[in-house]
Amino acid sequence: MQLNAIFPTRDIGQDPARIRDWAQAAEDLGYACIEVPDHVFGVAARDGWTPTYDESDPFHETFVTLGFLAAVTRRIRLSSGVLISPQRQTGLIAKQAAEVDLLSGGRLRLGLGVGWNHVEYEALGADWKSRGARQAEQIEVLRRLWTEDLVDYRGRFHDMRGVTIVPPPVQRPIPIWLGGASEVVIRRAAQFADGWMPILAPDAQAEEKLGLLHAELARHGRDRTRFGIEAWLRMRDADPQRWGSAAEGWRRLGADMVMLYPTYRVSKFDDLIATLRRFREVVAE
Repeated sequence: MQLNAIFPTRDIGQDPARIRDWAQAAEDLGYACIEVPDHVFGVAARDGWTPTYDESDPFHETFVTLGFLAAVTRRIRLSSGVLISPQRQTGLIAKQAAEVDLLSGGRLRLGLGVGWNHVEYEALGADWKSRGARQAEQIEVLRRLWTEDLVDYRGRFHDMRGVTIVPPPVQRPIPIWLGGASEVVIRRAAQFADGWMPILAPDAQAEEKLGLLHAELARHGRDRTRFGIEAWLRMRDADPQRWGSAAEGWRRLGADMVMLYPTYRVSKFDDLIATLRRFREVVAE
């Protein structure tokens, strides 16, 4: 089971040297992948609605950060974790992802989600209600843009005639994984994606969701061994014993990868590195 590292966007600060040092530490410690979170806007609470992240939470821009990480690392894979694709133009996603894949030597995985922040959708001029259907169509369009010389496509959300992405990515196509744990996301992942990235504890609910995933993969004639599962371990405090227990639980459930996803803040840079080191140690114990 591989270990992935979430880019600590809220705590890393603005010093490029520290971003470089953190990424190189993750690579040197043997992590398989760095995943960069995504939000375009910080938004303030309103009308009884409270965002998970507000206007004070910093989020480094996903693709620019991935490009920087490509330049300061050599082996570790890179991923968006997760890019909120329905609030973006599909062609622009395809172009940016292709460039990161090219600059990294074919190390990119595109993690996609539909998001939870309707205010951000509104501020970007994107439709909240159709986000799931739009994402499903986006996956097909992205793959065609990465693999075909010229693309003609007419669908519900896209109308393209004789367009192309030049230069193309190294990986043709770039792997696409979906984040989220709702039944509709699981069905969409099993039908269209290369992997699934749930935020779930390794409990009875996770077993039920995995049962649905396996059934849907079989229904679409897909091979489970060619479909990836990465569990995000959401943790509210720095408790290595709980980290290790959750990772072991997901190992028993058959996850291919796990990633520690702290929801608490880490104020010191050295503690960000120590977290990488300690998580690796407890999973190996």
